[in-house]
Amino acid sequence: MTAPAESRTSSRRQERRARRTRRIRRAVAVAVVLSALGSWLVISRSTTGTPASATASVSLPAADSGTTTADAGTDTGPDPDADSLLAAALGSLDGHFAVTVADPGSGASAAWGTDSFVTASIVKVDILAALLLRNDGVLTGDQKAAAALMIEQSDNDAATALFDAVGGATGLDEANAAFGLTGTAAGTDGFWGLTSTTAADQARLLRVVFTEDSPLGSASRAYLAKLMGLVADDQDWGVSAADQGGAVQLKNGWLPRDSTGLWVVNSIGRIEYGGRPLLVSVLSDGSATEDAGIALVESVAAAAVRAFADGAQQ
Repeated sequence: MTAPAESRTSSRRQERRARRTRRIRRAVAVAVVLSALGSWLVISRSTTGTPASATASVSLPAADSGTTTADAGTDTGPDPDADSLLAAALGSLDGHFAVTVADPGSGASAAWGTDSFVTASIVKVDILAALLLRNDGVLTGDQKAAAALMIEQSDNDAATALFDAVGGATGLDEANAAFGLTGTAAGTDGFWGLTSTTAADQARLLRVVFTEDSPLGSASRAYLAKLMGLVADDQDWGVSAADQGGAVQLKNGWLPRDSTGLWVVNSIGRIEYGGRPLLVSVLSDGSATEDAGIALVESVAAAAVRAFADGAQQ
């Protein structure tokens, strides 16, 4: 007998929350060092260890929508302690990665890493955002069906169809210019998964989806955010390892590179931590296996989010 839809949804949420709890516990060993750290807000540092500037932001009121949040961003100048604090949080982790954490309510954010990475399937969020922008939020029935498959199941055929619908690489690049993604270049010759991007651009893309600082209308943002909240259970990993609220909206990407056999593993999305929404993106490459890449991404997400939250509470 088929269970009622509400019961199935509740059970699924409970299972997802239990898995996140287990992941968080695994990440505690990595993140425990952060408890002694002081405050840091907006941080930028390359993965080579070259220090950059750090800035803080002031708060603006949140929007009334549960999935979109009003935006802030007033730069108040450098934080002289930011580099040493971030190094303590993430510098001991092995692997090549970049991460961003942002509080869309206050405008505060933090970033580690300026390198470019291949997107793999996280570009599917970008593709759907580009299609919604191109069509003024109006999709055909076939496009809606493909969008659900592409985001929820990470279906590649659906992604190819919608990539073509936005005009391929040229259309995606045009949309990204409108979104303010300055370090992203669409994959050519139909290879949308080889789009290159930065953690900073993925932070911007999350703002396009989840805040009013976006060329997308509220209905388009809510539609895309809803699909990101319905990803298949076996794809519910990555930034969700840092979640405390159980209402994760995410998209992951994973891809073995033909030239090296090493894995690209990425995760972007909206989580809840300490009673507030946070936008988190983690990009990585060079992992020997997919599982190793997932473990790295989850450790980075948990460490970065905890440091961000602990710093903001000081």
